[in-house]
Formats: sequence, structure tokens, C-alpha cells
Amino acid sequence: METLLKLLRQNSRLSNAQLAAMTGTTENEVAAKIQELENTGIIKGYSVILDEDKAEKDVVTAIIELRVTPQADVGFDDISKKIVIYDEVTSLTLMSGGYDLAVTVTCASLKEVALFVAQRLSTIKGVLSTTTHFVLKRYKEKGFIISDGEYDEREFVSP
Repeated sequence: METLLKLLRQNSRLSNAQLAAMTGTTENEVAAKIQELENTGIIKGYSVILDEDKAEKDVVTAIIELRVTPQADVGFDDISKKIVIYDEVTSLTLMSGGYDLAVTVTCASLKEVALFVAQRLSTIKGVLSTTTHFVLKRYKEKGFIISDGEYDEREFVSP
């Protein structure tokens, strides 16, 4: 199963025939395993990694740090349930360190991000503070290099 998941993470468009050849199983076994992984909720979905500059998609991505007061008996879950429902939210993660939640949002403009923070996030009971960071350029996402620059995959070693 680990090999199949690793292959799907690298390229979820591989056919069952390709996956079967790579894992030493049959197409039917691969199809059954993928179906089982989807049914049990291990595989939540499939996505595309875009180079938004080339796609000419004008979007603003921001990472918002939230400090929150966890609720008795539910911790951070109640606040998280309120945040994940917003369409602008592309990622929500519980963090260790100086803040509690990292919210990644994608909007059409800086103003939309500001309004989202001011009108939606800041008004949630238990949110103590927010810090917004705007993404200026993405170099790598989910293991894929986004930038067009030439990169040497060998590790830099200094004397």
C-alpha cells in the first residue's frame, strides 16, 4: 500500500495498468486497492499543481497565522470547523510554536484577503490575533518545482 500511495502522490494520473506494472500487481488489484483507500477516507481527493503565472490566473495567496483560545473538551476543533467551510480557505493546519493555526487562503485581490481576515476570521469567537503573510512567489509545492529557474538537484556541500 505504501508504494501505491507514494506513486499516486507523485502522479495521480497514472493509469491502473501503469500502477500495476510499477507495483508488481494486477490492474484489478490496483483498482480495488484505490477504491478501498477512497472508501475508507485515506485518499481524500486528487488535485492539480498549477504554475499560476503561466496559467495567467491573477490570484493572491496569503498564509494567516492565528492565535486562538482552545475550547474546553474540543480543543481547536470547533474553531477549525468554522474556518474550513469558507471557499477562500485552501489549507488549515494546527501548528506548534508561536501561533496555533495556519490558514492558507486564495483570493482575487489584496483587498479580498483583508476583508476575509477582518470580517470572517477576526470575528470568530476565540480568535485572539491574526498575522497575515502574502505569498510573493512559489518555488516548490507538494514536491514539484514551480519556478522556471535551473536547479541542481545535487546537495550543495561546502568544505
